Amino acid sequence: MSVSTAPETDRAPSSHELISADVPWELIVWNDPVNLMSYVSYVFQSYFGYSEAKASKLMMQVHQEGKSAVASGAKEKMEAHVVAMHGFGLWATVQKGGGRG
Repeated sequence: MSVSTAPETDRAPSSHELISADVPWELIVWNDPVNLMSYVSYVFQSYFGYSEAKASKLMMQVHQEGKSAVASGAKEKMEAHVVAMHGFGLWATVQKGGGRG
């Protein structure tokens, strides 16, 4: 008698996979050799509506640490923010939340 198992594609997602799908996503803005710090701060203020103090803090994190998580939320929204950041000429990506940007 042979035992058959369902193909991997037919299995139900594990509880870990279901939970991790709900984890907020982060918009990561990366340091680059092109944009001025004042411009990066301006983008954060004009696009996200951040205060000058918050925009400056995030900009300094990008400058000093090489990157910063500047927003978090649903994956689709973060992907839209990436497109917008690219439109401003900034380097940006999306990653699962929980990792400090």
